Amino acid sequence: MARNLDPKCKQCRRESTKLFLKGDKCFSSKCPMLKRDYAPGIHGVNNKRRRASSYGSQLREKQKAKRLYQILEKQFKNYYIRATQMSGDVSESLMQLLERRFDNIVYRLGFATSRTTARQLINHGHITINGKKVTIPSYQLKVGDEITIKKSYLEKSFWKTQVEKLGKNDVPGWLNFDLAKKTGVVVSLPKKDDFTVPFDVTLIIEFYSR
Repeated sequence: MARNLDPKCKQCRRESTKLFLKGDKCFSSKCPMLKRDYAPGIHGVNNKRRRASSYGSQLREKQKAKRLYQILEKQFKNYYIRATQMSGDVSESLMQLLERRFDNIVYRLGFATSRTTARQLINHGHITINGKKVTIPSYQLKVGDEITIKKSYLEKSFWKTQVEKLGKNDVPGWLNFDLAKKTGVVVSLPKKDDFTVPFDVTLIIEFYSR
């Protein structure tokens, strides 16, 4: 499975915004964005002063989205193509495809502190969908699907620490989280009002529709 192996803090600095790729570190004083909120490299400070062109703005928004969801160009463009083939608003359809990824939902429910950690948990079979093991991070969940931590893994040291954090994050309205059962359910498709992302999806549509 192809993935972006670039240093995560540098990815945030390149986009001049926090993408929360390192989990708890992003909320601590150790976050590099607090001290170096400019692009990495010897020309980073100077680039901060430049005004981006229309194309440059569209490109940066696309790159933000790719890095946020930790996917590469080919897969991201395939999501755009699928979105154009769906009925309704293309920007909303694209966001629904991205948000309904298995690794993203595991992250949104608070089972993991980052999408990278969520992907690792999925690959190792820690999370089930409707009681069945699914090890594909890009798997598209449907309305009514139930996401649960596999009981045999709850005794592992990771989950003993992580369970204490469950229920403390903001779960989006299109998901329902049951703290007692440690399960999440997709109750509806996400709408535009549910998208809280640090990029402008309309600029991404403009980039690909050039």
